[in-house]
Amino acid sequence: QVHVVESGGGLVQPGGSLRLSCAASGSIFRINAMGWYRQAPGKQRELVARITSDSTTRYADSVKGRFTISRDNAKNTVYLQMSSLKPEDTAVYYCNAKIVVLYRPEDDYWGQGTQVTVSS
Repeated sequence: QVHVVESGGGLVQPGGSLRLSCAASGSIFRINAMGWYRQAPGKQRELVARITSDSTTRYADSVKGRFTISRDNAKNTVYLQMSSLKPEDTAVYYCNAKIVVLYRPEDDYWGQGTQVTVSS
């Protein structure tokens, strides 16, 4: 069984910073790409940032230059450092991990989501 758990959300003023963390645990053989998605009220879930196992990154245009994704493979953890936050960054942020469990193909695992609210 695999668990993916996010932490680090909260309320922050415009221009502020937050760091999200996401840790995967359980019967993991290998973790391939990991990423962060977000969903604002009334909108579809969208990719925020993604990082492969060799640390190649990709960002949504709306967060380039403000957000940084990184990972610690030894800890099965991915981070999202968010700076210069804007009210439009307000959303529930979800962690996604593409995980290979022994004797099974790669599958998507999602965290429960963490709320990020940017407001004065």
